[in-house]
Amino acid sequence: MKTKLLILVGMVCLALSLSAQATLSGKITDQSDGEPLIFASVALYQSGVFKAGAETDFDGFYRISNLDPGTYDVEVAYVGYTKKRVEGVVVKAGVDTKLDVLMDTDVVSLDEVVVTSYKVPLVTQDNTTSGSTITLGNNRNYTRSPRPPRTKRKKKGKKKIENLPTRDVSGLNANAAGVASAEQPQIIGARTNATDYYIDGIRVQGDSRYKRLQKRRDKKNSKSLMANQNKASGSNIQPVSKDQSNSSLTQGSLLPEQAPTTAGEGYAEIVENEFIASDSEAFSTFSIDVDKAAYSNVRRFINSGQLPPADAVRTEELINYFDYAYPLPEAGNAFAVHSELGPCPWQEDHHLLQIGIKGYEASAAEAPPANLVFLIDVSGSMSSQNKLPLVQKSLGLLTQELRPIDRVSIVTYAGSYNVALLPTSGDQKKQIMDVVNALGSGGGTAGGAALQRAYELASQYFQPDGSNRVIIATDGDFNVGISSPEALEAFIAEKRATGIYLSVLGFGTGNYKDDRLEILANKGNGNYAYIDGIEEAEKVLVTELAGTLFAIAKDVKLQVEFDTAVVETYRLIGYENRILAKEDFEDDTKDAGELGAGHTVTALYEVVFKAGTEGRAPGVLHLRYKEPSEDQSRYLRHELSEDALALDATSEHFRFAAAVATYAQCLRNSKHKGTATLELARVLADNARQDDLESCRADFVALIRKTEQISGQLAKVQVK
Repeated sequence: MKTKLLILVGMVCLALSLSAQATLSGKITDQSDGEPLIFASVALYQSGVFKAGAETDFDGFYRISNLDPGTYDVEVAYVGYTKKRVEGVVVKAGVDTKLDVLMDTDVVSLDEVVVTSYKVPLVTQDNTTSGSTITLGNNRNYTRSPRPPRTKRKKKGKKKIENLPTRDVSGLNANAAGVASAEQPQIIGARTNATDYYIDGIRVQGDSRYKRLQKRRDKKNSKSLMANQNKASGSNIQPVSKDQSNSSLTQGSLLPEQAPTTAGEGYAEIVENEFIASDSEAFSTFSIDVDKAAYSNVRRFINSGQLPPADAVRTEELINYFDYAYPLPEAGNAFAVHSELGPCPWQEDHHLLQIGIKGYEASAAEAPPANLVFLIDVSGSMSSQNKLPLVQKSLGLLTQELRPIDRVSIVTYAGSYNVALLPTSGDQKKQIMDVVNALGSGGGTAGGAALQRAYELASQYFQPDGSNRVIIATDGDFNVGISSPEALEAFIAEKRATGIYLSVLGFGTGNYKDDRLEILANKGNGNYAYIDGIEEAEKVLVTELAGTLFAIAKDVKLQVEFDTAVVETYRLIGYENRILAKEDFEDDTKDAGELGAGHTVTALYEVVFKAGTEGRAPGVLHLRYKEPSEDQSRYLRHELSEDALALDATSEHFRFAAAVATYAQCLRNSKHKGTATLELARVLADNARQDDLESCRADFVALIRKTEQISGQLAKVQVK
């Protein structure tokens, strides 16, 4: 009797509890024509804090259940439409509150939307791993029985479509690989090899045939695209799930008949710095750059048997990849400054001026608490092994370094975004990795909306005395949302001012957008690394973790004041996209680079002395920087070193930096390379490897040898 009474009481309590819960539902439509908006995002906030959310189904309906009764602000977002916010929506217990929202077209953002039409349905009723096409008639393979009358076939086809497993997003999630959260269910992919593409019925992959067919289709449809911006037809590209592995662009030799793997990649043009006469301008001003992405990206090209495009070779990033054992700063100083002067190996009668900055070192354990938001690209372009699977392994390494005081959130994005993990303590490593390991790729790339959501999370859980950072992992192939460089720069700069920085981890080949990712990192006061393998991931996210995540100085600017009585002309090697005007040096509103704990920065100048002044110091270095929490800069001054006169009298660190610069100029085929050759770079580097504890310099020598082999093969092909 007692047991039955307890059960009855429990059932009554459960019923009361359920009746106390509230529900909000409604329909999201286009105000101009009443059409439902599919996969529109509906988010609920209380006092600015996100509480729950959902996405609309194929008929524009949404439903958010199990809400606590109260007053909410409802925000509705959809690509190509102005975000709408309805404040003060009262949701009562036990009631299904209705809220329909009409959305207005955002004409500006529509210019950036890429719409692709599909002929093949995304989901089949009986099979989610192999594709099929549902037709209403004229399908001889529809059934093995004698051909039925046409009308019957139509009904049967129609019934098959109507009986598809679901018309809402949560149902689709049940039939697709990936991760969804209670906050925002979403389709985020299938197997990493799940998509093939068809153009005009022809199966294509990432080769030259695909490019020719797509170009033909784009040309054919260009007029209709311009006439129908709101219902653009796009190329007739059909995604088809399959069991076989999906081929991607193959990195191979430089044989002329092979399609180049860089055709879809993006690199900003580099116009090399020229020699400047000191009499006309004695001041050379630039922002520091601690990024190293260009080196590992160049290495990727060489290891795949290709020479990189010239604009992929940012000389300063190749030089800064290596450690030059600069002295540590004195106690109380943010960093130490070093300089050395010696002969230029590739140009007789010219000299090299090496300037080095070393930030104070701090271990990850000593760093302030971190509030990190992983923003992970799970779109279809991330399917290959060197993309999403490598992202998962890389984040696994970083997760192992997290502490209990750290907090991690995960936002994923494909056709739309999804908050896969709300802020979680760093000691909950299994929970974090369960989410990371379950990710799958598929769909478009709503990078802009996801970026905004990631910043919202970072802001909601802001650590006033900690490190607040969004870490984006992607190939940079944004195609909807905030996709113009100008819009990205403005958005990131605005968020940077709030104390939330952005770091970028680039992955993959073929459609890699280096130019776009560099903009993100530069404007976000963050780091930019290209991960070409798990060893590079370990270097960036474990060995150099403190520098990657924790800033010790921001807006760091260097200004060399050359002595006009000593220096005839000078040329800054690299840093082309970091050049500042002379007056920017003292302007604290001008953005510049960030320096992380333990980071080093190296800059090289090629200098021509006036007759009879060799051996004298070329001038003075001025330096300005801000503490991370300050808006007013601090000033340092450093007297530059006198000339060493002979190359063998310089340090091996000087000679190794000169070797890397020699190599970069050969790759770029610089007009300033003089007598520089790959052999010269190799000899210089090979004779400067005594202090090489991590074998990075030995690996560089091996990389030069591979480059020599590729260049030799290319020369033979050209001769033939």
